Amino acid sequence: MSHTLLLSLLICIAALLYSSVGHGGASGYLAAMALFNLAPEVMKPTALVLNLFVAGLGTVRYARAGCFSWAIFWPFAVVSIPFAFLGGMWTLPAATYKIILGLVLLFAAWRLAVRQSAHAPATLKPIFLPAALGLGAAIGLLSGLTGIGGGIFLSPLLLLLGWAEVRKTAGVSATFILVNSAAGLLGHWESVKSLPHQILWWAPAALLGGIIGSELGSHRLTPMTMRRMLAVVLVVAGLKMLLGR
Repeated sequence: MSHTLLLSLLICIAALLYSSVGHGGASGYLAAMALFNLAPEVMKPTALVLNLFVAGLGTVRYARAGCFSWAIFWPFAVVSIPFAFLGGMWTLPAATYKIILGLVLLFAAWRLAVRQSAHAPATLKPIFLPAALGLGAAIGLLSGLTGIGGGIFLSPLLLLLGWAEVRKTAGVSATFILVNSAAGLLGHWESVKSLPHQILWWAPAALLGGIIGSELGSHRLTPMTMRRMLAVVLVVAGLKMLLGR
């Protein structure tokens, strides 16, 4: 019970920090579960379910704040959704899953530690449709395979390529994570037809963190100190996955 409560607290903190920048928090949840040595068959569907709660809430909050753009969203989502479903159906060997997840967590740690505003584009550029479709397919497949929502990859792409400013990036990422997580979870259910019972504890924790974080994020960004503290946790969990400790 003490482990369940501690993990619930970590999930709540991760949801708060991630939702403040438009993310569902999957990499944070996966990192927390990795630290507690949960099995991949528990980690993947749990992260997708928690994403639904937090990203769904973020989608509503950011849309109300005028931070969503359909023109930016659809070129990535139209292909990512079916690929996320396929990825959700595919169960990777535990060793392969841990390697891929470890690399994803290290990338997520880097993203959290870097100030987003430093990469905000000076001028916006039109989205190159073939590139958006290809990137959407790749991110969607990775989302379904690992349990991430994909926002941790979409956000830097939108900013670095100059396709969106910071606030629109957060709003689009939240919706992107929502649809990918739903598709990945449906694919997982189609293949396995079961969900971990621990979700009954962790979902309310993620929802509480998401409520606080999305409210803060729609008005101001999360302090960098808190994000970098979470980045350290992701590094530890990522190395744990890669080293098999």
